[in-house]
Amino acid sequence: MTDRRRFLTGFGAIAGAVSAASVSKVAMAALPEPVIQTKPDTAAPLIPNTGRPYNPVVTLNGWTAPWRMNNGVKEFHLVAEPVVREMTPGFKAHLWGYNGQSPGPTLEVVEGDRVRIFVTNKLPEHTSIHWHGQRLPNGMDGVSGLTQPSIPSGKTFVYEFVARRPGTFMYHPHADEMVQMAMGMMGFWITHPKGKHPLIDEVDRDFVFLLNAYDIDPGAFTPKIMTMTDFNIWTFNSRVFPGISSMNVKHGDKVRIRFGNLSMTNHPIHLHGHEFLITGTDGGPTPKSTRWHEVTTDIGVGQMRQIEFLADEEGDWAFHCHKSHHTMGAMGHDVPTMIGVDHRGVAKKIAGLVPDYMVMGERGMADMGEMEMPIPYNTQKMMAGEGPFGGLEMGGMFTTVKVRREQKRGDYSDPGWFKHPSGTVAYEFTGQLPEPARASAPAGQSAPTTAARTPAAKDVEVRVRKPASGHSGH
Repeated sequence: MTDRRRFLTGFGAIAGAVSAASVSKVAMAALPEPVIQTKPDTAAPLIPNTGRPYNPVVTLNGWTAPWRMNNGVKEFHLVAEPVVREMTPGFKAHLWGYNGQSPGPTLEVVEGDRVRIFVTNKLPEHTSIHWHGQRLPNGMDGVSGLTQPSIPSGKTFVYEFVARRPGTFMYHPHADEMVQMAMGMMGFWITHPKGKHPLIDEVDRDFVFLLNAYDIDPGAFTPKIMTMTDFNIWTFNSRVFPGISSMNVKHGDKVRIRFGNLSMTNHPIHLHGHEFLITGTDGGPTPKSTRWHEVTTDIGVGQMRQIEFLADEEGDWAFHCHKSHHTMGAMGHDVPTMIGVDHRGVAKKIAGLVPDYMVMGERGMADMGEMEMPIPYNTQKMMAGEGPFGGLEMGGMFTTVKVRREQKRGDYSDPGWFKHPSGTVAYEFTGQLPEPARASAPAGQSAPTTAARTPAAKDVEVRVRKPASGHSGH
């Protein structure tokens, strides 16, 4: 509804009573007006003009929620509601989220801030919010039935506590969690240090996003909430490549990337072209004695990681989950492998009955990226995205870090594709090739086995029986 780069300077009154959960002395005449955002673009950082200053973050394909100051308390208003999230152009999902989006807006505060969050429930069932990783009074922890009554549909509850430690946090429901998180209810929370911190360096760019996954059938809009392991849509902030924004930085910038995992499996996150340090986890900033350079870090379910690196190599550098099927989408998991199968004769006979029949997979899956096959309406393509040299054959959890010398400080706009200096791109070789060296030992062996040296030895055929139900539940 509004420009997300702007703070609200005034809030209209909303009629209705406020139901407070373990909150006293909150005599509020009116709620802060909720700020709603439905565009999937990456918003510019929200520079604070009230409260204590800090260096703001940039939420990948998201935004930071504005607040109002009320007698020294920083007040936010989150609305839990059904939303429509464009995951990539041509593919939208009917999810549940906050303030018009999934994930909800990032909340940014400063260490020591007293924070009051009004949570209005517009879902068809009760909910709550758990402030994942925070130190706070037990009655504000947001676990329905344990630390508070659930927030009924149509009601508003209040959470109030002091942001006691700086770090990278998340928020999500702890009510009907299997359904509500499968539907996309989650968001990021950043607590900035109140001053210079011995373990938290200042950076030039600070990006945040959540890892989440969905099971949405081709042509469908709503996730299947009963799925435990067999997901087919892998996302950064409920977006899939090529719908995920690039992270655009200036050459020489010190860059921080924070991410939390609210999917149902781990993700080894890999950065090309640079090494990074893990400078923060769920528990806060890491001691400097424990930091070493990596190019991949594995993040488990419910965990958060904060990495930092010096962007000193120009180019368009891939940033992705290293589980290969997490960089694809809308996959069928029970498709047989056809590599090496010559079925030209069978294909010819089938084509006589089904004129549009096409052979797929006998040379690998790359051919599918080139086929102009009709797909169901509102379906993510399996290997989408075009680069400067052709198809990227990527989807899902994939984006790029674009490092440019000409990028201005504070400029987050996309500079386009990298213009490679002459002689720095791999090319086809057309000269005389030397004979390649090849392994002489049997495959998988460092030396001949006894059976291989014995003339009388016979080959043993091993037959494997697979469960009739397949492997998808493993």
